Amino acid sequence: MGHAEGLLQVEVVFSAAARTVEIRQLTLSAGSTLADAVRASGLLGDASPEGLAFGIWGRRQPPSTVLRDRDRVEIYRALTVDPKEARRLRYKGQPKKKRPAQAGRS
Repeated sequence: MGHAEGLLQVEVVFSAAARTVEIRQLTLSAGSTLADAVRASGLLGDASPEGLAFGIWGRRQPPSTVLRDRDRVEIYRALTVDPKEARRLRYKGQPKKKRPAQAGRS
């Protein structure tokens, strides 16, 4: 179990914007849920958790999931652009590659 009887050490991680990551180390009582950890972290401020997804160690989990000692709780923000669409737009914006001149042509 945790460091003290009935306590859990967990980490809550949230990236509100690209290239920024906030991490909170928390001590919670045994039986705490993923939603409890998110609320206790204060990382969302007054923002509603609606539209956000949550996970533990990279695996999506419902907010009612009971935590274990040393879990890493992750808050996932909604995607603003579909990854496939972003890739297509990046590709479309690249300059066209020129083909090398064929040898032996006159």
